[in-house]
Amino acid sequence: MTIAVVLLSGGLDSATILAIARDKGYECYAMSVDYGQRNRSELVAAENVARSIGVSGHQIINIDLTVFGGSALTDKSIAVPTEGIKAGIPVTYVPARNTIMLSLALPWAEVLGGQDIFIGVNAVDYSGYPDCRPEYIAAFEKMANLATKAATQDNKLSIHAPLISLSKAEIIQQGKLLGVDYSLTVSCYQADETGLACGVCDSCRLRRTGFEAANVPDPTRYK
Repeated sequence: MTIAVVLLSGGLDSATILAIARDKGYECYAMSVDYGQRNRSELVAAENVARSIGVSGHQIINIDLTVFGGSALTDKSIAVPTEGIKAGIPVTYVPARNTIMLSLALPWAEVLGGQDIFIGVNAVDYSGYPDCRPEYIAAFEKMANLATKAATQDNKLSIHAPLISLSKAEIIQQGKLLGVDYSLTVSCYQADETGLACGVCDSCRLRRTGFEAANVPDPTRYK
């Protein structure tokens, strides 16, 4: 069975890509990153999702991005926006987060003998986050194949972003077909320690409208 490392945040998108990777026949190893994020309950959600869908291994890597700050998710002096989604790069953007996470997944994939990494970037995030663009994923894949011993031995690495062109509704519909239990996931930028969502941050708004558009009952637990 082919091995894949799947970046698993504990949110809706990453749960879906784990299910997609399993459905494609990969032996999945999940990686979550404790980077000092405001919504710590997503790490518990990641553990629950990994158990529910099934993985061969799950690592939670610790790296403290609060030392840099620059984001409402890593600096508590910056408020999480609650007034609605606006144009431009939001303050919830974490500088270089996807680059850091992919860079952590890369050595694990190489050590495991895997040639595939899955990440849940998608079209909704694409509009605001520069590291969710298709050209970014393609550039990282090219770099990874220049940087690894495996690639020099003809074991080319692929970065998979199967949600990149999908809306939240399409993601949810695909996940439901694959049996994803979205009640286990936490998407809120400022969920409390039990995973209760605020209901007003950008992530909550996107999630709620996604369930509405997909005509699927929203299992999110709101405050």
